[in-house]
Amino acid sequence: MRLTDYTDYSLRTLIYVAVHPGELVTIQRIADAFDIPKNHLIKIVQKLGQAGYLHTVRGRAGGIELGRPAAAINVGEVIRTMESDFSLVECFQGDDNHCVITRVCGLRGVLSAALRAYFDVLDAYSLQDLVARPAALSRALAPDGGTVAGIPVRSVTRKARAAPGGGTA
Repeated sequence: MRLTDYTDYSLRTLIYVAVHPGELVTIQRIADAFDIPKNHLIKIVQKLGQAGYLHTVRGRAGGIELGRPAAAINVGEVIRTMESDFSLVECFQGDDNHCVITRVCGLRGVLSAALRAYFDVLDAYSLQDLVARPAALSRALAPDGGTVAGIPVRSVTRKARAAPGGGTA
């Protein structure tokens, strides 16, 4: 099974925000850290906010933060919220199923069991589990030579992008 980029970026956004507790994080920072389009993140942050995973603060000094504790954000629940379709094959599609062997084929049952097992595993984890090594994540997400949450950064593979006013984003 493959998750869409939309869901992948959603999980990355939650991870980034969870690694920066007590901070209002901008969408631009997340876009820069993961080298993903800001326009995609705007839509993702809006949906994550509507679902209660993020709290958004508007305005010049605004940003986003977790809408609930990381331990209370279930990975399986986030994926179900962000993905639109778990129809693995045609026979999962109800009225749009035109497969002639659906009534006698065992594939649907096997794939249904596999999908349940997939979510059983995802449901066993929270966002807190994904950020169990915050210092390592901070280093991986920081621009060259910077510090994140007071932690010195030693090696990162890309250069920091200059922000207006000469600082780093």
